[in-house]
Amino acid sequence: MMKILAIDSTATSASAAILEDSKIVSSSFLNVGLKHSSTLLCLVESTLENASLKISDIDMFAVNVGPGSFTGVRIGVSLVKGLAFTNDCKCISVSTLESMAYNYKSVDCYVLAVMDARCNQVYSALFEINCGEVKRIKDDDALLIDDIDFIPDDKTVYIVGDGAEIVFSKLSDKFSNIRLSAENLVYQNAVSTALCAFDNVDKAVSSNDILPLYLRPSQAERNLKSKEI
Repeated sequence: MMKILAIDSTATSASAAILEDSKIVSSSFLNVGLKHSSTLLCLVESTLENASLKISDIDMFAVNVGPGSFTGVRIGVSLVKGLAFTNDCKCISVSTLESMAYNYKSVDCYVLAVMDARCNQVYSALFEINCGEVKRIKDDDALLIDDIDFIPDDKTVYIVGDGAEIVFSKLSDKFSNIRLSAENLVYQNAVSTALCAFDNVDKAVSSNDILPLYLRPSQAERNLKSKEI
């Protein structure tokens, strides 16, 4: 039975989960504002301990590679690279936005995943879920909230992510079928990262090939560029 260890540290929360075939056997979640560099490995260790497993029992690693916090993404990717390299395991890169769509895997609907990118922008992607199958409709992108005009009208669209409230407030008058996600399903979680990874095991790569996904330069890079102009 394949065991996948997945982690997420792309926002203020951090989480880890272990999936055995299609069943989640252990998960840990923290959202207490501590630095991921000091909490993420502890989460992994407690998740393994709760499942009575060792790191050597893991067959594959999965990680949300972005979009998200530049620092958080780097910490998560670096940890998975180290764990996978040490244990000679393959890795699966998961889009943070796609992982959030898996929060609604059991519901026939659309999921609009949006993460706050500041300056009235969001990182966004659109997915359709039908009979437990998650299908990507729109690629990950960074765009202005006012440019979100690709909402389907044939069934309910749930908005997830830390940009959900602001996007819902701006779109609710234009689209009658959009819904704000329930609080327990709105954010990224390693449980959904693991489920997404399980559906994409054929895309596994070596630890050397796992890279962060940045949809735009960091604020520091933008500030530096503006000084050079």
